Amino acid sequence: MTKPIRDLSQLLAGMEPVLRDGIYVYATVSDDVSLPWDKVEATVREDEGLSVVVTEAVADSYNLNSQFRSAWITLMVHSDLEAVGLTAAFSKVLGEAGISCNVIAGNYHDHILVPYEKANLALETLKKLQNGLE
Repeated sequence: MTKPIRDLSQLLAGMEPVLRDGIYVYATVSDDVSLPWDKVEATVREDEGLSVVVTEAVADSYNLNSQFRSAWITLMVHSDLEAVGLTAAFSKVLGEAGISCNVIAGNYHDHILVPYEKANLALETLKKLQNGLE
């Protein structure tokens, strides 16, 4: 297991953005929907229901009302959950490139969902940031 990194310059240099295969979407599921946990990529409990991130194929097969067709980029650096500035740095350069981003923080990595059609531009932009070119 790696040690979490807090230093912003180390985080940026070690980001190693990786594009996951597939198309991901957000949906809100009610308590009466029987969605197996192994089909769910991420969740957030909200007043309106359980927000889930699933593949587009899962959303279609369970007839979920999905939003935001997206690509999933994982930053492979082991970021400390108390690190300051990483999200601000990558959201700034993505914003400047006209790319919206939605961030999910895991215990080990940051995950960024971007519009599917802008996946390659987002990956290129993040790699430039990593290499100090932004």
